[in-house]
Amino acid sequence: MSIDFSVVRYLPFILDGLKLTVILAVTTACTTLVVGLFLALGRLYGPRWLSLLITFYIDTMRAIPELVVLIWLFFSIPILTGWSLPPFWAALMALTVQVSAYAAEVFRAGLVSIRRGQTQAGMTLGMSHRQILTKILLPQAVIRMLPNFGSFLTMIIKDTAIASTVAVPEMMRNAEVVAQQSYRSVEVYTIAMFFFFCLLFPTTRLVDFIYRRVAHLGRS
Repeated sequence: MSIDFSVVRYLPFILDGLKLTVILAVTTACTTLVVGLFLALGRLYGPRWLSLLITFYIDTMRAIPELVVLIWLFFSIPILTGWSLPPFWAALMALTVQVSAYAAEVFRAGLVSIRRGQTQAGMTLGMSHRQILTKILLPQAVIRMLPNFGSFLTMIIKDTAIASTVAVPEMMRNAEVVAQQSYRSVEVYTIAMFFFFCLLFPTTRLVDFIYRRVAHLGRS
């Protein structure tokens, strides 16, 4: 079998998919961070019934594959509600629902890693619980969580590939179309793999670089 990279003529089409991959990854990262933070706060500081409910949700999402969640949402929501769910929004919702469970555990681990003495010191100074959380706990916890956030972000970027199963025209979906038309699967998926590497490797290196520069701020 010969290697023929003449499929590079399809590169603009694959790059269009890459743009959507980046958009989906960035949007998912933002939504999961927000949802994950609220889940962690609810589990740590909410009433017992809410903590138990969030714990059940987190354990459930970690036990179900993302692909199953995506397909269930894509096909079930129109049946249950009568609303048509565009593929992009189905993928965004599925990734957010799934990955938020992991984000919540990252936030929770970061918050509980702060020594209780700092919370007590804040209360002694007359600070409210919100002030203690926003001015003492979260700033240190975020820095401690940076390495996990790097892994978390790379996971999101890689997981965008499952959106191709519901015809979201992201990079893997476009690469699949090109592979079917050109009969050059090896070359096409090699190009896709290269683009994923170009996204993921700088991302992980950048997070590690930032963490090395600010790690001392998270020590207590």
